[in-house]
Amino acid sequence: MGSIDISQLVKKSGIPASTIRYYEEKALIKSVGRVGLKRLFDTKVLDQLEFIALGQRAGFALGDIQSMLTTQGRFEVNRDVLLEKADEIAKSVKQLVAIQRCLEHAAKCTAPSHSECPKFQQLLRIAGKDQARKHKVANPGRG
Repeated sequence: MGSIDISQLVKKSGIPASTIRYYEEKALIKSVGRVGLKRLFDTKVLDQLEFIALGQRAGFALGDIQSMLTTQGRFEVNRDVLLEKADEIAKSVKQLVAIQRCLEHAAKCTAPSHSECPKFQQLLRIAGKDQARKHKVANPGRG
């Protein structure tokens, strides 16, 4: 493979040096040495950085991503965890699409006011129930 210093890694990855150092501190990536004050990394770290970016975009915490990286920098992805995350994303997408449709309706609604629009009122009820459910989950035992 080869090695690159941190400034080259920043240029190739587009990730700030401070983030790269943070990822190293959190054991997500590992430098292989130094040239003067600059850290050196194996070029395979570019794949690791892309994997970290994908994991973050999917909503995984850095700790979850770190647990998927082996000491050799390879990926050990738990397929069950991926399916759970995919299901979670699908539910979020479904909710967002429903909200989008209601908002579009409300924007185009011909009712004299939103308080007179049944579909907008339905959106308010759904939002209220969802907020109450989230509050109950976040604060069990509180009314």
